[in-house]
Amino acid sequence: IIIMFKEDIMEIEVNGKDTHPLYKFLKSKKSDILGNKIKWNFTKFLVDKNGNVVSRFAPTTEPKDIEQHILELLK
Repeated sequence: IIIMFKEDIMEIEVNGKDTHPLYKFLKSKKSDILGNKIKWNFTKFLVDKNGNVVSRFAPTTEPKDIEQHILELLK
């Protein structure tokens, strides 16, 4: 997984013993059929304004397909 913050690019681990703390948190709140593993780097997590992990979406889920979930959280 590569995370971009403005001009900085950082590669992090999302599985295994060196899993980044962000992904430890996300996976602990929402697992899927694979349990707490991330199969592919396009796995998506939806987090509300309070930091609660609301949903987890498969890598094959298109961003446009979660638009309604996002809009609901923005209400």
